[in-house]
Amino acid sequence: MRLDRFLAETTDLTRSLAKRALSNGEVQVNGEAEKRPARHINEDDAVAWMGEPLALVGLRYVMLHKPLNVECTARRGLYPRAMDLIDLPKAERLQPVGRLDVDTTGLLLLSDDGQWSHRVTSPRHRCAKVYRAHLARSLEGQAALDAVEAFAHGVLLEGEDTPTRPAELVCLSAQEVLLTVHEGRYHQVRRMFAAIGNHVEALHRESIGKLKLDPQLAPGEWRELTEEEVALF
Repeated sequence: MRLDRFLAETTDLTRSLAKRALSNGEVQVNGEAEKRPARHINEDDAVAWMGEPLALVGLRYVMLHKPLNVECTARRGLYPRAMDLIDLPKAERLQPVGRLDVDTTGLLLLSDDGQWSHRVTSPRHRCAKVYRAHLARSLEGQAALDAVEAFAHGVLLEGEDTPTRPAELVCLSAQEVLLTVHEGRYHQVRRMFAAIGNHVEALHRESIGKLKLDPQLAPGEWRELTEEEVALF
């Protein structure tokens, strides 16, 4: 890797500012001042800027307990971004692995490993996602049985031509349910309940595949995944 790119990868410097830092003699390689932007950096080279050692950031895998009013987007908008809650170097490189609506809470994964993210989100892998929903209207008795059967066969969402894939609905109480889906259509869970004449008042994602939200994480808190958790996908 070129030295100017290495500096841009490991600091907040842009490539042009990295070249200026080199020109000013602020960068050392293996203890010696280095001014050449095109100097090739090997894995065993020790690079420092203004006396501070630098190291490349490896691939990161993060679990976030997403709170309300946080967006899963790279662009800045009306709400804070999920990546803004992550206190890691170059956190802006972390991308949400799939998305949660701004008014949905729960398990959100972020990573800068594009291939891993694709394995999690690809429809081909049909990674199950479990949501806990609080409904506006009671769902019990025959209505609950009908909803379970409808979701198991797939429901047609407004504006779409193909029904949803089979989903598993478990009624925990008259207004609280668990729904397991195997795809990720736009606002899917809310639209599925709208299709049977109900409305989701609160929605929380509990798990993705075999990975469950860490119960020790309060809303807004995060941690990096263990190697075993990364290997689940």
